[in-house]
Amino acid sequence: MKNHEIAALFERIANVLELKGENTFRINSYRKAARIISDLTEDVEVLARGGKLTDIPGIGEGTAEKIIEYINTGKMSKYEEVMKGVSEETVTLMKIPGLGPKTVAMLNKELGIVGLNDLEKALQEGKLKGLFGIGDKKVENIIKGIELFKTSQQRISIGMAYPVAKRIIEELRHNPRIKDIQAAGSLRRMKETVGDVDILASGTDGAEIVKSFVNMKGVTQILAAGDTKGSVRMEEGVQVDLRVVLEGEFGAALQYFTGSKEHNIRLREIAKRKGLKISEYGIFKGEKKIGGRIEEEIYKALEMDWIPPELRENRGEIEASQEGKLPKLIKISDIKGDLHNHSNWSDGTPTFEEMAGHAIKMGYKYLAVSDHSKSLHVAGGLKDDELLEEIEEIDKLNEAFNGFALLKATEVDIKADGSLDFPDTLLKKLDIVIASIHSGFKQEKGKITERMLAAIRNPYVNIIAHPTGRLISKREGYEIDLDKAMEACAETGTALEINCYYDRLDLNDIYCKKAKETGVKIAISTDAHHLDQMWMMELGVGIARRGWLEAKDVINTLSVDKLKAFCMAKRSG
Repeated sequence: MKNHEIAALFERIANVLELKGENTFRINSYRKAARIISDLTEDVEVLARGGKLTDIPGIGEGTAEKIIEYINTGKMSKYEEVMKGVSEETVTLMKIPGLGPKTVAMLNKELGIVGLNDLEKALQEGKLKGLFGIGDKKVENIIKGIELFKTSQQRISIGMAYPVAKRIIEELRHNPRIKDIQAAGSLRRMKETVGDVDILASGTDGAEIVKSFVNMKGVTQILAAGDTKGSVRMEEGVQVDLRVVLEGEFGAALQYFTGSKEHNIRLREIAKRKGLKISEYGIFKGEKKIGGRIEEEIYKALEMDWIPPELRENRGEIEASQEGKLPKLIKISDIKGDLHNHSNWSDGTPTFEEMAGHAIKMGYKYLAVSDHSKSLHVAGGLKDDELLEEIEEIDKLNEAFNGFALLKATEVDIKADGSLDFPDTLLKKLDIVIASIHSGFKQEKGKITERMLAAIRNPYVNIIAHPTGRLISKREGYEIDLDKAMEACAETGTALEINCYYDRLDLNDIYCKKAKETGVKIAISTDAHHLDQMWMMELGVGIARRGWLEAKDVINTLSVDKLKAFCMAKRSG
């Protein structure tokens, strides 16, 4: 699939146009196209061959022509035109958190900075201080951004790795030589970033299985191909490693290669005390193999319950297993609906009807339409009268549904002074109110925390969206006392969101567990801006499982009536 490749070109065009001071509308149109193509679950090349590119909401004729040109020729003339006079090093600079195109342009003009080496040298020599808009705090943020950028280059987002692994496993599963196949490593543990993709298979003819793996569609480079191991680089840039073991060893190997290192060390210590030995080939008592065909045999031999892979981080799961107190983790099938989605009334692409149809296909009972509020101009936020129109339209549509409901909602902005972007008289007309911070990230910790607390205490706010404001690849988020926020949420009956968008996954797993322990309910929502982002619910559920969450901890496992009752309880209470 060339989806990410093409999306990256559009994102680069947008960045370079901004660097050159071009029209904001053109810049945003390329960014929108990049986001849409990046999140497509279908192969953009297949859609292009079938003449269906313009069927994708948000993709017009001009964008479609550029995509087709690239697919047919390997080049995009618009990209080449925009890139004239701009080096790859400068494009890389714009990927550093805290360095937007305007700052990069100024650094180039004032200090002749072209690439990362130039920037680091200028920082060491103290040359940035004193430039317009760059004080000590800005310099500190740029240094942190460089560190974050370097770290992010070493790992892959789960949002990219997960679909690649899923596609490969589904294809190889049809191979009659393969008895069982699963993802392993940090991907199976649903970590937010992974080093590469590890896949484990069992079968009798390893060389042939490896051969079919390295010759799959989408492989751009074969790194290794042996009798039991193969390694390739896929066109998305992801490295995938396959290991083939015997059927009787599959469970032991799966446990061993899933990790984590800390979890496995603890297991081996327990095994040693019991006179047992664990390896990737099985669990042994002396020379006798007593288990290894399935993972459960390993844990059973250690007098433990099987531990779900997402919990295997040595954070108390081993003790809970020994005591029979592991949580019954939430499953994707427990989710009854998605509570944070954007339509074409603001900065999303789908219509209400399209959103409802897709949700019904996914087996949902409800879906919240939660468009932005008016302060977020860049996202086409709704004015008060537009939200009232949206409410009326949703009410009309709901009359035709049977066993499904579109919920009236908003993602209302928490303004700099802590007030909300819509008055309470308007918020009370909605089924669900989601509040979030989109600006003023550099306010000091106390101020940000007070803004959040003010929203939490509002009787109409039901959910706080992406509570820390982080973007995994771009920024750490704003400084906030999340412990205080959680205490307030527990007191008021306000939920915190796990935002499933792959670059947010916010709350993270550590804070999810803390929220559970504090008595705070969680909403798992995709923040989808087009239909092809709604699959990311799987990522959010993975983070919830890493945070020890059960279905009872998550509000969108409730029926629509119980969900509405949860929201109304805060208003009346």
